[in-house]
Amino acid sequence: MIPVSYFFVLSLVLFVLGIAAFFIRRDLITMFLAVEVMLNAANLAFVSLARSAGSTAGQVIVFFIITVAAAEAAVGLAIILLVFRQKKSIKAEDMNLMKG
Repeated sequence: MIPVSYFFVLSLVLFVLGIAAFFIRRDLITMFLAVEVMLNAANLAFVSLARSAGSTAGQVIVFFIITVAAAEAAVGLAIILLVFRQKKSIKAEDMNLMKG
């Protein structure tokens, strides 16, 4: 059986990669996918913790996180689509609401 600490390390690596991708890349789609990677890293941590404790509470939390991630995906992609239709770009630096 694989030790739980390996899953926590993998979760931490995925979360750090998600943060790095979010701050390094300026494309809205890439930033959106980075947030999804961070949510999945949290899911992995919750499932590993629940598995090691022998509880189902972590799996219930993961179910709610997946539900929130699905709603966030629908709303986020709709917003990105509307921004692309209006600005003809999905670069984050082009999204300045203070400009006319």
